[in-house]
Amino acid sequence: MRRIFGALLAAVIAPATAYAQIDIPVIYLKQEQEQPPVLSNLDPIPEDRGLAGAQLGLSDNATTGGFMGHNYTLEIIDVPLDGDLQAAAQDALTRSPYIILDAPAASQLSVADLPEAQNAILFNGSAYDSDLRGDNCRANLLHTLPSNAMRADALMQFVLFKRWDDLVMVKGAHADDVTFADSLNASATKFGLKIDKTKDWIFDADMRRNAAQEVPLFTQELGDYDLLLLADELHDFGRYIAYNTWEPRPVAGSEGLVPVAWAPVVEQWGAAQLQSRFVDQSARDMTPRDYGAWAAMRAIGEAVTRTNSADPATLRDFILSDQFELAGFKGRPLSFRTWNGQLRQPIPLVTERALVAQAPLPGYLHQRTELDTLGIDEPESTCEAFK
Repeated sequence: MRRIFGALLAAVIAPATAYAQIDIPVIYLKQEQEQPPVLSNLDPIPEDRGLAGAQLGLSDNATTGGFMGHNYTLEIIDVPLDGDLQAAAQDALTRSPYIILDAPAASQLSVADLPEAQNAILFNGSAYDSDLRGDNCRANLLHTLPSNAMRADALMQFVLFKRWDDLVMVKGAHADDVTFADSLNASATKFGLKIDKTKDWIFDADMRRNAAQEVPLFTQELGDYDLLLLADELHDFGRYIAYNTWEPRPVAGSEGLVPVAWAPVVEQWGAAQLQSRFVDQSARDMTPRDYGAWAAMRAIGEAVTRTNSADPATLRDFILSDQFELAGFKGRPLSFRTWNGQLRQPIPLVTERALVAQAPLPGYLHQRTELDTLGIDEPESTCEAFK
């Protein structure tokens, strides 16, 4: 199913002789995914999650583009559960080399490997998998959503700052839970920490009624500890852990203190203005996936503005250069890592109602930028496609 959002958002305001008119078509390609059942339905997933961020980025691009003769369009392609994503991508690539992908990691790789996509610029705005930035990286796939490794490193920096040395973890069985748990373990090792005990969440009962009875007994076996880490990326059981543990200890990870790309409680550095514009547009709060899609659209806009070109090779070279900077409302200019295509960015550490800290924390130094203390740094990268 295909919908078109806005044929042209801005007319050329500058004189025709000042700038050559450029058309920049962008396609938002989404693969519908079956959501596994969870214990609570308190947080329904917005139907336009991700897409709404791309639409706000389109509006932002048009503000500048209207003065320069740059006309941005956004086409939305929604592939159903039983649809053919590769065929949809091949069709999309006949109309635009710029595609924002909202799909699982494996599906994104299938699109990136298409012969038609080799000269395109694809943006991953939905998958946290660190492997997409490592062994399975692709030179035509850039990542505006932070990786699990970046999120885990942000949390571990805070753990060290608080001197919480004794760590335990509860993890779910879903694939996203497992990959986030793996990243937490790897990050703990990276920062000289250790997760002493890990328990798998095994319950499928209604925790709305049983949490006060089941969780204390379940966590009693973990013994004493400073912090309980939760790997529950589906947000299934984690909400029932806090205040029900055997030991009265803080929780962090997927619930409690959470490392995120974006959250409604981020208000500094001009973020409140971005938040309010998003709410005005979409009548809801901005999510991390919205931010990832917004950043992808804005990266295209920034590159087109600076190069006055719509050529994919020209834009890719600029995006991966030292000259590229994106104002991401996080207190620092954002840029892309040349070794794996990941957008460098601070990671807010938030609770439901407050920004607690933002990583990188003070004291974590790096010869290039402190942002590279988060996630896969160049010496440890296993990505070969960008070399």
